[in-house]
Amino acid sequence: MSRTSLSSPCLLTLAILALAGCASHGKEARLRYGKIPPDAYAVVAEVHAKPGKAEQLRKATLPLVAEVRKEPHNRLYFLHEDRQTPGHFTFYEIFASQADFDAHNATPHVQRWFAQLPELAEGGVSVTRMKILGNEPWLAK
Repeated sequence: MSRTSLSSPCLLTLAILALAGCASHGKEARLRYGKIPPDAYAVVAEVHAKPGKAEQLRKATLPLVAEVRKEPHNRLYFLHEDRQTPGHFTFYEIFASQADFDAHNATPHVQRWFAQLPELAEGGVSVTRMKILGNEPWLAK
């Protein structure tokens, strides 16, 4: 069986295109995305479950969505799971600044999640730090 693998930059491009598509549906969406400054700090992170640990990693990871979205400087947070490879999780995150992302990683809920990774995940978390393009205020007009 052959599988086409998407890289993190490819996944990021798809996420941005999806967001752009949402923004084209009305002024409300454009205003919401307009609140994310172009100097915000974006991250794509990936984690792979160890064989037989996909369900456990999913259960450990899902609560992060609600917790992280409550963080004061989180602007956007999505958790994705590869449909063809269950247990391959990708996060798309935007924070106000790198310092806010670093503070996010130090929160108790993220630290609890990190503590579970040696048992559940292969190789820890792969993080790609991204610069947001195309979100300058003059582009929204």
